[in-house]
Amino acid sequence: MNAKLFAAGLIGTFVAATAFSSAALAQSPTRIKQHNAWGAYSYAGGNGKVCYILSIPTQKEPADRDHGDVFFMLAKHPGQNVALEPQFQVGYPFADNSKVVLEIDGKAFNMFTEENKAWMENPAEEQTVVTTMRAGTKMMLTGESRRGTKTQYYYSLSGVTKSLAEIQNCQ
Repeated sequence: MNAKLFAAGLIGTFVAATAFSSAALAQSPTRIKQHNAWGAYSYAGGNGKVCYILSIPTQKEPADRDHGDVFFMLAKHPGQNVALEPQFQVGYPFADNSKVVLEIDGKAFNMFTEENKAWMENPAEEQTVVTTMRAGTKMMLTGESRRGTKTQYYYSLSGVTKSLAEIQNCQ
């Protein structure tokens, strides 16, 4: 297994420990399968199984900074009306009241930030983001740290469609 795929597996475990409620922390996430840059995972939470796909950036800028753990995920939460929720997380707090721009093959979407996480500003665009990711080849996220550092993260979209298929019937 190459180092990036191993790191993605470790990040998948980290995500479940940090992104979900404390009631869910009793269980560890299970990697369903890795498809190129994206891995599929499930997690037994208090309200049912949480299923998600996750990837880490292929490149981080500025390269001379410690970005901490950085990942992008699409999650299916039990009991929610959301099919797949995009979420971006970095290892530092974003600037207060800042936005993250998610760009997929030139198509841009805005995300709002809270501490070190970002979600879609317009939830109605969530399905469009997923569809665009399936058809796309590359993705970039741009943000600003609380210290004023402009950051960019580049992702390969290779494996998104297969990873999404892995969690399609996850319940």
